[in-house]
Amino acid sequence: MNAERVVRRGVLAIAFAGLLAGGAYAQSPDPSSQQQDIKNDKKDIRSDKKDLAKDRADRNADQRDINKDKSQLASDVKKYGANSSQAQADRKDLHADRVDRNKDQKDINHDRKDLTKDRADRNADQRDINKDKRDLRADRKDRNQDQKDIHKDKKDLHRDRSDLRHDKHGH
Repeated sequence: MNAERVVRRGVLAIAFAGLLAGGAYAQSPDPSSQQQDIKNDKKDIRSDKKDLAKDRADRNADQRDINKDKSQLASDVKKYGANSSQAQADRKDLHADRVDRNKDQKDINHDRKDLTKDRADRNADQRDINKDKRDLRADRKDRNQDQKDIHKDKKDLHRDRSDLRHDKHGH
């Protein structure tokens, strides 16, 4: 009777382990939501790249404007004098161009940070997906091994019961 009790406990323990593995499998995150997260990150990256390109174009246009205003200022200073209304207007334009250029540079720096952050998010999401796939594979392997062990233990239990019946009847 002692052997039967040991075998029953073994079967119950393995069945419980199988249930735990099945529960872990059921609680794993939905891979489709992770894929959607990666798609969103890629979309953000494309958007950031476009913003960056626009900001660079704006900055370059402002730089050309500054260069044009510098030459205009030099020309007006030569023609009309350093304190002429034309020279003062050119200095005002030059100042406005510098402000625009600096603002555009700040936008570029901000967009670069966003782009870097979005790339990091995408990479982290991909790493999470890969880890979850490995975990699922391991959980399935454990579950399948537990199923094999349960099946083997059931066979052993059946044999042990047959042996016990056989021993009781004295055959």
